[in-house]
Amino acid sequence: MAVNTARVDKLRKRQIDGQSLKRLVEAGLAWLRTNQQVVNSLNVFPVPDGDTGTNMLLTLTSAYNEIKDSGEKHLGKMAGMVAKGALMGARGNSGVILSQLWRGFARGVQDHATLDAETLVKAFAEARDTAYKGVVRPVEGTILTVAKGVAAGTEASLGSAKDAVDILETAVAAADESVKQTPELLPVLKQAGVVDSGGKGLFFILEGMLRHVYGESLDTPLASVQPLSAMNLENAMQEVEEGQDYEVVVDFFPNSEFELQSFYGKLETMGTSIQVGEGEGMYRMHIHVPLEKRYEPIDYIMGIGTITKVAMENLLAQMDDIQKGASQQPIKFSAVEPGQIAVVTVSPGAGLSRIFASLGVAAVVAGGQTMNPSTQDILSAFENLPTDKVIILPNNKNIVMAANQAKEVTVKQVAVVPSKTVPQGLAAMLALQPDGELDSVAEKMTKALSMVKTGEITIAVRNVEIDGVNVKEGEVISLLDGKLVASSGSVEEGCLALLEKADAAGHELVTLFYGQDMPHAEANRIADVIRGKYPNLEIEVQEGGQPHYHFIISVE
Repeated sequence: MAVNTARVDKLRKRQIDGQSLKRLVEAGLAWLRTNQQVVNSLNVFPVPDGDTGTNMLLTLTSAYNEIKDSGEKHLGKMAGMVAKGALMGARGNSGVILSQLWRGFARGVQDHATLDAETLVKAFAEARDTAYKGVVRPVEGTILTVAKGVAAGTEASLGSAKDAVDILETAVAAADESVKQTPELLPVLKQAGVVDSGGKGLFFILEGMLRHVYGESLDTPLASVQPLSAMNLENAMQEVEEGQDYEVVVDFFPNSEFELQSFYGKLETMGTSIQVGEGEGMYRMHIHVPLEKRYEPIDYIMGIGTITKVAMENLLAQMDDIQKGASQQPIKFSAVEPGQIAVVTVSPGAGLSRIFASLGVAAVVAGGQTMNPSTQDILSAFENLPTDKVIILPNNKNIVMAANQAKEVTVKQVAVVPSKTVPQGLAAMLALQPDGELDSVAEKMTKALSMVKTGEITIAVRNVEIDGVNVKEGEVISLLDGKLVASSGSVEEGCLALLEKADAAGHELVTLFYGQDMPHAEANRIADVIRGKYPNLEIEVQEGGQPHYHFIISVE
């Protein structure tokens, strides 16, 4: 980093109070947002739904929203507000752990009006301890390890540090080094050739704070290009900012002078929601722009390469169509009487939501891969239900922690049945007894989770070899109960490979929940192929509506 010495010297002499902390949080948020896609790309499995960066960003955004209008000058009180916002906005395991880090940090500074070196070191230690205690089985090589590295590094430097800025510099260096070491501690990271995504997100937050101290830019991303197949352009629709009227997508082959960093910088002057993907030398640029700038990206790219395809859509019209379509088929949920057990479930698709509703759930929280709901989202789903007995089905391993956090912040009696997949959640619903005793029913539903195997079929977004499976970008990959088991040339082949690994012949029922991009006719055709190979199996086909995954498969 280029250090503005005069600026840093001025900051060293100034007391770091609550308002200073607010600016630091804002800076950490800005730098994480800038590098969100870098963090998202650090998936262990080559699936097109990396969401760690998004989860951490939304969690920290909630924390900042809690303080952005506050004039509080007391450091401890401001930190407490940050922790509260992070708690309610926590999404995914990485977001929940980030909220626990803020909770510990707030505890470490709660009695201090301003921040000095010793207090900051204590806060980092409290953050580490609180986060570790909040995880039932801590795993090294994750964001926890990076938090531990920050605490150890700053504790070791306390004797030589002059002030909190010195400690922050040490924290960033320690985080960087800890992130680099994560593949040595977690073999699956080393297999995949990536560092831990949550740890990298924590590094960016701390580095953003230090860049603010140094007067460095927070809006120029580290130049990175994701595979074309990983470009999540559907989810880009979910964050349409005011004044961004058109979506522009351009495919092009750049000339020899193409420079990625300046390319990003130029696009930032035109619009938002910028994504860049690459495959076999061709680049794809995605951006949201105002009406009057809708041709600027096209004109600019014409000057730096050869355009092969242009797509332009009116975002406001698309959003209207989406909202109208969603309102045409309302889901009817089961009525809950006072004293009965209400089930709240997380569902990644409209079809799956309708199936859950037919089985008796009282409320659905939209979510799954790439769209983990927050603690507040889950809490809001059941707070107004006319009963104090609630069971939560997360249906995703990355949502279980947020569900447990929602359980801790309500006065209602809540049990979390730790379903990690949609088929597990559906199996649990078959054991529901609304008039039963909460703990007993939750126990029966939990036992039902082991009665089903879960398969997932999607497209690989990068080359990798994991667990002996050699994967090429663009191939169909099969996951069985979260483990990569096959890579194939077609969805049909991927389904057959998965069912063989699942020992489908020894089971009775296979249900194919087809995704939003899978035509119903094609789903039926593949089901017929499976029937031909497994004539004794009952095969069902249901609309799932989930993104990214051609099929979610239940084997019972």
